[in-house]
Amino acid sequence: MATAQNPLCRPATDAELANPLQTVDAAGWLGKSIAGKQVLCLAAGGGRQSSLYAAAGAEVTVIDISPAMLELDRRVAAQRNFSLRVFETTMEDLSMLAASSFDIVIHPVSTCYVPDIGKVFQQVARVTRPGGVYVSQHKQPGSLQASTDRHPDGGYRIEHRYYRDNPVPPPKQMTKNTGRLRESGAIEYLHRWEQIIGGMCQSGFVIEALSEPRHDQAGPSSPFADRASFVAPYVRIKARRIANPINAPGGNRDSTPKLIL
Repeated sequence: MATAQNPLCRPATDAELANPLQTVDAAGWLGKSIAGKQVLCLAAGGGRQSSLYAAAGAEVTVIDISPAMLELDRRVAAQRNFSLRVFETTMEDLSMLAASSFDIVIHPVSTCYVPDIGKVFQQVARVTRPGGVYVSQHKQPGSLQASTDRHPDGGYRIEHRYYRDNPVPPPKQMTKNTGRLRESGAIEYLHRWEQIIGGMCQSGFVIEALSEPRHDQAGPSSPFADRASFVAPYVRIKARRIANPINAPGGNRDSTPKLIL
């Protein structure tokens, strides 16, 4: 993706950097300013995410498993005179980061590449300060179940089981639409809603907002937009770290109701 200059690996434009917070947070989930905030861009290499949050005044750390993607972040930071920390590691291991060290964790679509999403949420919870915000995007489980292209009889079919621990089988053939929905050669896992939402809650987060970004408005000539009008491809979630989650290690497990006068 980095070599091919995939859109996800292209630096932000001057126009986007002129109003970076609007570019990355049109919904206003992060408030009016993130200046001085410690921001972790998790599995977010490629030079785009890091530059936008740095331009908004945040102190940015980037985690990615790909050295080529991290090189793009270094290159953009040097060109724009941004200060970044970068670490090459999997999202399942953030042991090099101190506990409770980030105000905001930004996590683009990538959890589909790990078999156990709960491990990721536990790592994110450890490095997020109480009161901190975790904004993540995921492939909808239904989107990974459904066919990528229309069947001859019209519509899209459920092709894969919902309850599964093994990877979702790759598409039988790659088309333009398939390539946008399923990365060629990638091993992808379907995570159920109970694993996504329930996993965040069990790790010490409360869900504050949820949206399903619209991708169905590009017109009838777009196969991707056509499918998105049937099956929402992504979900975006805002969660907040709480201080003493009941289900987290060391949390308060006494659920006895208390009357405070």
